[in-house]
Amino acid sequence: MILNWLQPLPSPRFLNTLMGTGALETKRIRNGEAENSLHKQADQASPPDNLLSDGNDAVSDHEELSPSHTLQLEAKPNPDAPAKRARLPKELTFQDMYQNNGMIDDDDDDDDSDWEPFQLQKCVEVVKWFCKNCTMVNLDDVDCCDICGEHKDSNILSYGFFASPFALDEDLSEVQAKVKGLKDVGSQESVANSSTAIGFDERMLLHAEVEMKSQPHPERPDRLRAIAASLARAGIFPGRCYSIPAREITPEELVMVHSLEHVASVEVTSESMSSYFTADTYANEHSARAARLAAGLCADLASAIVSGHAKNGFALVRPPGHHAGVRHAMGFCLHNNAAVAALAAQAAGARKVLILDWDVHHGNGTQEIFDQNKSVLYISLHRHEGGKFYPGTGAADEIGSMGAEGYCVNIPWSRGGVGDNDYSFAFQHVVLPIASEFAPDFTIISAGFDAARGDPLGCCDVTPSGYAHMTHLLNALSGGKLLVILEGGYNLRSISSSATAVIKVLLGESPECELENSFPSRAGLQTVMEVLKIQMNFWPSLGPIFTNLEARWRIYCFRKKRKQMKKRRRLLVPMWWRWGRKRFLFHFLNGNLNVKSR
Repeated sequence: MILNWLQPLPSPRFLNTLMGTGALETKRIRNGEAENSLHKQADQASPPDNLLSDGNDAVSDHEELSPSHTLQLEAKPNPDAPAKRARLPKELTFQDMYQNNGMIDDDDDDDDSDWEPFQLQKCVEVVKWFCKNCTMVNLDDVDCCDICGEHKDSNILSYGFFASPFALDEDLSEVQAKVKGLKDVGSQESVANSSTAIGFDERMLLHAEVEMKSQPHPERPDRLRAIAASLARAGIFPGRCYSIPAREITPEELVMVHSLEHVASVEVTSESMSSYFTADTYANEHSARAARLAAGLCADLASAIVSGHAKNGFALVRPPGHHAGVRHAMGFCLHNNAAVAALAAQAAGARKVLILDWDVHHGNGTQEIFDQNKSVLYISLHRHEGGKFYPGTGAADEIGSMGAEGYCVNIPWSRGGVGDNDYSFAFQHVVLPIASEFAPDFTIISAGFDAARGDPLGCCDVTPSGYAHMTHLLNALSGGKLLVILEGGYNLRSISSSATAVIKVLLGESPECELENSFPSRAGLQTVMEVLKIQMNFWPSLGPIFTNLEARWRIYCFRKKRKQMKKRRRLLVPMWWRWGRKRFLFHFLNGNLNVKSR
């Protein structure tokens, strides 16, 4: 080490020349032959994939030296050399040394070539996979999703919810033959045997997020693939339903719902590979056409049902639409498909239209569009939690404006985990009484299946039977003229099974189970009573319902309070007093004085 410091330093003039030229070429001597300079290596070779992959290559030979870098000479491998490294001139300040980290070498003569400080990166590298069913991330050492239990090699995209969630199916050859046979069914045969129309076009699958972020986007093309596979496996579509030809909605139809600026903002996305309206609402070059196809299919289905060419219909479309307002796209939604369908139904002859939105998120866009319209009744059941759940709108006191008060009915759940009983209770005491008094000519369901059991975003507990039961109740309105439009839903197994159950009801099948005598949760009952107290001012049929529920609620509270008092007394009085000399005192303290003496 002393010999290194005794070496003569380069002259200041020589150092100034070196430091003024920008990047210096660094030479390395291997086996007596000089290599090319760093700049030539950077021009001829591509940069390494991982600069932290190996400790010996931690400082890459492919880096370009910026003018701020200073002289750094590597040692010769000759052990007989008296000096191993060149030292910096004394003219450098501490600030120069600090800004050029790694220029000063205080190493001794020991060989440290076997030191690999970045080997830890290899040890902690984690291999992950994303669940096909719910998109959640999982470690590679597990075969089934930690969230939904779906096998990582599940065939849900090919066979829908009929595929096994736990392992690869072994008897798929027979299933595949059946599905292939269903696809060969002619449209004429389907039309002759069905009155339920399906709106679907494969070009809507091209709407997808171009660059994946931390995990796959929940609103993805696989949603339609899983539903279509389930319908084909069940022999419903193709088979028992028929499809209508796809049509792109016209700008003239869109401006009846949205502003010109909004329509133009969606159309301009076709000029770029990837764009975003909000942080979670993406678009690619095919998204504008997919949105036009979705709106066009909904409009044509509504016209066909109102005119009598179809009894009912299911719009298997995306992107969804109930968050899209007059001037904005948000919440995965570009054009408001339900609003377009409502206006198309009115143009075909329907005077009054009911839109029932059971998506777990409030349809703020649909509410905004029809907030001042008395010919369209909008009813939404959604998670609200005091405005903390997305999108934060949809409180019970949002009832419409400008003479249309009462034509907006919000049933905001105060918590997650809401299931079939709460939804059925709300239908019986709020939805059906108001809808019957409104007497719609046409009914639209904004059918988001993200309140279904297992959905990663909704976190509620509605089953396919629950959705079938609600569809059955709404099918009795407006003479059965019912259109179901797909909105949200991000668990493939949940949305495919729920959509299949709903379409079976459209085809005339009865729900698997009835929920007539269902009892709500305490939170669900409080929500329903809050809505009744507000809406009874606009719908007279709700008055007796509210009075009855209020009386039942008071009885329930009184009985519960009495039970709590008895329980508290039992905790204070020992149980063995009941059979001893203190039995009279025991029964007295527990409120039971009618005790027979021995």
